[in-house]
Amino acid sequence: MENTKKKKKMSLTTVILLALVLGAVTGALLYSFASGSAGVQKYVVNGVFYVLGQGFIRLMQMLVIPLVFCSLVCGTAQIGGTKSFGRIGGGIIGLYLLTTTLALTLALFFSRLTKPGVGLNLSAIQMSTEKLQTVDRSSIPDTLLNIIPKNVFESMANGDMLPIIVFALIVGVIIGKLGDKVQTVSNFFSQFNDIMMEMTMMVMKVAPIGVFCLIAKTFATVGARAMAPLLKYLLTVLLVLVIQVLVVYMTILWTGARVSPFRFLKKFFPVMLFAFSTDSSNATIPLNIETMEKDIGVSRDVASFTIPLGATINMDGTAIMQGVAVVFISQAYGIPLRPIDYVTVILTAVIASIGTAGIPTVGLVMLTMVLSSVGLPIEGISLIMGVDRIVDMCRTAVNITGDAVCTTVVAKHNGQFDKSIFLSDTRREEPNGSHPDNAETDIVDTMAEEFEETDKKA
Repeated sequence: MENTKKKKKMSLTTVILLALVLGAVTGALLYSFASGSAGVQKYVVNGVFYVLGQGFIRLMQMLVIPLVFCSLVCGTAQIGGTKSFGRIGGGIIGLYLLTTTLALTLALFFSRLTKPGVGLNLSAIQMSTEKLQTVDRSSIPDTLLNIIPKNVFESMANGDMLPIIVFALIVGVIIGKLGDKVQTVSNFFSQFNDIMMEMTMMVMKVAPIGVFCLIAKTFATVGARAMAPLLKYLLTVLLVLVIQVLVVYMTILWTGARVSPFRFLKKFFPVMLFAFSTDSSNATIPLNIETMEKDIGVSRDVASFTIPLGATINMDGTAIMQGVAVVFISQAYGIPLRPIDYVTVILTAVIASIGTAGIPTVGLVMLTMVLSSVGLPIEGISLIMGVDRIVDMCRTAVNITGDAVCTTVVAKHNGQFDKSIFLSDTRREEPNGSHPDNAETDIVDTMAEEFEETDKKA
């Protein structure tokens, strides 16, 4: 009986999606039949919906600074303190930062082309403005200088994220350098980071209420026309994710390791599928390492260092979501972004990816930080939260694929790559003793063989 009850219990994701649908329907009905009722607008739309929705937004804001600070300190300390950090460490981190920057650039570029937020006028919706007032939209030299905090506590109080990030990176590097001498401080940040992770999970449990109220208020104000821009946002994110894998990653793999992208995708596909289903980069680490060693041909010593590191600092799929979301929300609220704002988004998202936990929902919390860095209202997150599960599963698969591609390139350049294993047709057995279905990969096999013939000639 207990197992039956557990199976029937809806997941948090399902509840959030249901809250999104119910909120949209409720808001659309209020827009159609009660938009002229002063009582409904005052006590329901701008009363209950506003208070509960803004309460959830404030909970999200409460998490951002301590979560980002502790995550960055812990992540940087781990990188700076590892003995493996040398030529391989420097190379892999450089590649991770490069792919994340490319992912963000692609996201901003394509979202400017598709214009997902155009046609959705949310400027009439009341929003919290304290963040808009604190953002300094200055020149590039001033922006660079403002990255250095004059007073880190003042930066925390004002929500200036870039100075906080820089200070956290410095603290993390020093902790990693001093090692056992500051073990107490290191343990404090590690344990406090665990607390913030648990707090994030607690806040997400009330997300259905917040999503319902925020979406209901939005649709009660603008009507059902919000659905088309939301669909355009979803398709834009998925498009850029596909481009990141098939164009960016495969180009890096071919130019950096001179191996067949088709064979790589065929061998790595089970890991992508596992990441998609679990929606967690961390949960995929063991399978990723095993696949890199036994199927791809990367030395286990390299994979056991670069793959967990990638799950910590390489969040290309998450960066893509954040880039598209920034443009979507700016267009929806009618707040134009200047070139310096795009630079700020890239800097903030790339640097903040260091130490971000590879677990579901954290990307949304990090998005609040990116939005705040350019003065955009974080209420816009409510629109994309309902579809974020679909996006999150896809971007997790992209995240771990980026880790594997960069690992392969670095291993090849450091003599830690066995190409005979990569070219072998023997396949690793699945836990149940079965093998991947050969019929599903016949076309990919043929393409891989043709590509390898070209590789040999080159």
